[in-house]
Amino acid sequence: MKPKEARRVNVVEQLMQGTITVSQAAKLLCLSERQVKRIKKGVKEQGLSYLAHKNRGRKPKHAISDQTRKKVVELALSDYKNTSCTHMAELLELHQHLFISPRSIRRILKQAGISTIHSHKAARCRRSRNRMPREGMLAQIDASPFNWLEERGPKLNLHGAVDDATGKILGLRFEPEECLAGYMYVLWQMAKNGTLARQFYSDRHTIFFSPKKDMLTIEEELAGMTEALTQFGRMLEELGATQIPVYSPQAKGRIERLWGTLQHRLITEMRIANISTLKEANDFLPGFIERFNKRFAVEAAELEPDYLPIPKNLDSIICIKEKRKASNGSTISYGGQTYRLLGKDGAVALLRPRSTVHVLKHLDGSLSALYEGNRFSLQAFTKPIPIEPSNACENPKPRPKPAANHPWRKMRNSKPIKTETNLYVKEQLLQENA
Repeated sequence: MKPKEARRVNVVEQLMQGTITVSQAAKLLCLSERQVKRIKKGVKEQGLSYLAHKNRGRKPKHAISDQTRKKVVELALSDYKNTSCTHMAELLELHQHLFISPRSIRRILKQAGISTIHSHKAARCRRSRNRMPREGMLAQIDASPFNWLEERGPKLNLHGAVDDATGKILGLRFEPEECLAGYMYVLWQMAKNGTLARQFYSDRHTIFFSPKKDMLTIEEELAGMTEALTQFGRMLEELGATQIPVYSPQAKGRIERLWGTLQHRLITEMRIANISTLKEANDFLPGFIERFNKRFAVEAAELEPDYLPIPKNLDSIICIKEKRKASNGSTISYGGQTYRLLGKDGAVALLRPRSTVHVLKHLDGSLSALYEGNRFSLQAFTKPIPIEPSNACENPKPRPKPAANHPWRKMRNSKPIKTETNLYVKEQLLQENA
């Protein structure tokens, strides 16, 4: 008996005994007085069984027959094995002329204990986050590997950043793989366009967050650093921006949805433009970004933007910066090559031995250096190759070789070699002396 029916039985019994009135029973059962009177009359005539629903135990006319259920299970284990419920419904309609909904098929297979490989996990409940009130307060950054050029070119990774408040694309860059250079180009585009966000929302890729964040050098600890930074993290810190790690793709859903949109629109437009190389694809992006933002960008809640100010020494920040120690000869080593530091006047800079020099590798591949707050260019320095003496003999005299009967050949470990010949000679000498 269901809880609702048990409650009705209790109320009706009190009504039949006269403990409560029809009006009180109607309020307890949330029914009209006329309905309560009908129930009271039915219980008097048929007993408490009158309260049970009349369809109980009766099979519905539209229910799937046992024979059909058995057929579905057999096909799911044989011909239609590893098919989705939707696909199986289409196949049943096409070949067996059975019209069964995918939900019914899923229910039949579940009752038979058959799991489908296409079953999806129930979506986890998540709290929605409002957009940032101002443009420039937060940017979501990520990369998407995809066959962007289709069959016309290689598979590429699209690096990008999107504003959280407006949905504007702040920068895009194609690279063969997800890499630091791709994100550096995106950051450079944002800085050059004056759209440098104050916060960056990204996943925990090692490009953004160091896996050895607790392993600090003594110099870093003395400088007040609390965790090791990657090259990208160092750039954001010098620009005045902060990083926020993301622990699920849903948390950065804005840029995830952007990839889905671009995988249709951008691919179609590049196909129309017949783009087939990496360079052509990157040259195509600025015009596409402008059209996309006009079409899809929305207004922020507050119209005043909140982007970061752009520093003057931008090329000294958005670069790969590495430390080197100066040698006693005022040189440094980088990439297997020795360099000297040249000032603006072309003079060679004198470096204190073991002093720190920061080598900067820029986006165009050029190198420069920072030493004691000053910028220097690098000049490759090659050590002179020693010249062989001119009086050296081209054909040196061969090493002398001792003769076969040389006494040196008759010695072994500074002792004479005892042979049969030596014993015979000794006996002859003894006979002559006798």
